[in-house]
Amino acid sequence: MTIMTPKAPATTSLARTYCPAVPSARARAQAETIQRLLRERDAVLVAHYYTDDAIQQLAEESGGCVADSLEMARFGARHPATTLVVAGVRFMGETAKILSPEKRVVMPTLEATCSLDEGCPPAAFAAFCDAHPDRTVVVYANTSAAVKARADWVVTSSIAVEVIEHLHARGEKILWAPDKHLGRYIRERTGADMLLWDGACIVHEEFKAQGVLDLKKVYPQAALLVHPESPSAVIELADVVGSTSQLIQAARELEQPQLIVATDRGIFYKMQQAVPEKTLIEAPTAGEGATCRSCAHCPWMAMNDLDRLEHALREGGGDIEVEAGLRERALAPLERMLAFGR
Repeated sequence: MTIMTPKAPATTSLARTYCPAVPSARARAQAETIQRLLRERDAVLVAHYYTDDAIQQLAEESGGCVADSLEMARFGARHPATTLVVAGVRFMGETAKILSPEKRVVMPTLEATCSLDEGCPPAAFAAFCDAHPDRTVVVYANTSAAVKARADWVVTSSIAVEVIEHLHARGEKILWAPDKHLGRYIRERTGADMLLWDGACIVHEEFKAQGVLDLKKVYPQAALLVHPESPSAVIELADVVGSTSQLIQAARELEQPQLIVATDRGIFYKMQQAVPEKTLIEAPTAGEGATCRSCAHCPWMAMNDLDRLEHALREGGGDIEVEAGLRERALAPLERMLAFGR
């Protein structure tokens, strides 16, 4: 597979080319050490699609998994290991602990958070819900345990449209949080009455419609794959809109040999495996035109590196705890989603 960005005109030098990481000798040796530590501590590594290549590769090679946030938690709950090492952001560790309270849940760093989580403080969100008691509260998985505990439903991007369609058919009005772009996309797809919290992902919000249009002029045959956390102007241009796992599946199914992808570039590791024969092109996130720079990578996901992972396994720390009462309240809307999915 080749990852490409278009050649820049003489006046521009901001093009960014994605290349699969080639691990150094030190990184390979460190990965072997971490695998040994995982075995010694009866631990399994689960990593999100948006973590760096080295972490995703290590999860695969050590018998763990690379997946979206919900499947990470599901895998951890099914796996016999007594310790789950969650490479992602904090709400993912909390979700794993909510579904597997008997297990130790460790993260490479507890400082890895999420702009959607940070932008939806539990107290402010509770007040928002209290002001609209006639609405069914549906929250995105990218939220804290405390926000989930205030919700009637938790959804991921892969199941959100179906859940809202179900609630809309029952005549329910929705209070949605936190991502306004995803909420707007769902509202347009379903026609549901949805009151939206004003939140956004700092990565997806930076994709630019004009940049995509200019990029399409360079690659007119390319299909555009877009995550629904992106602005509506970008979503309107898409050939496929979907969650991380849905975009990877779409890459397999689409006939086009070139794919422009508007989501965190961490997804390219697994997408490369799915379609090694295709050209994957990073959607632009800043500047103007088809040659604007692309920096679509979550800074908090990038905090999950081999050094922090090894330190967490050697020295401890990074443990996720969820108070029992809070866990029970947050578990109810999660289980409602899992039952709906089944």
